[in-house]
Amino acid sequence: MRPTLTHLALHVKHLNACIAFYEKYCQLRVIHKREKHDKHIVWMSEKGAEHTFVFVFLEGGPYHATRAMDYSHLGFAVESKEEVERIAQIAEQDGILEWPPVQEDYPVGYYCGVKDPNGIFVEFSYGQPLGPGSEDMPF
Repeated sequence: MRPTLTHLALHVKHLNACIAFYEKYCQLRVIHKREKHDKHIVWMSEKGAEHTFVFVFLEGGPYHATRAMDYSHLGFAVESKEEVERIAQIAEQDGILEWPPVQEDYPVGYYCGVKDPNGIFVEFSYGQPLGPGSEDMPF
């Protein structure tokens, strides 16, 4: 059997703020909570993906200090350019928009970038050969 990616675990400084961010911007939901050694651990997932991929947020980590030209990020696909623009508008109002919407050549597509409460960049894209609607796109 080949290895299968099932989760991404991240230490975060502000657990409750991260939960609220990923619920609001990514529509993830908490599917599991526990405490270990006086630290809270939360699993979050997209609806319907609970058994295939989860984010594990571990309380007590440092703030992610991004360096210049560091474009490390989490990527979420959305269903339209309008959805990218909607998210960017909300992020701008919240003061966390990092990359305004931009169109790049295939396979990058149309995207914007937002900073989560722990300093991690989160990209929202449309038109990549990944995510919703990509089944008919060539890679």
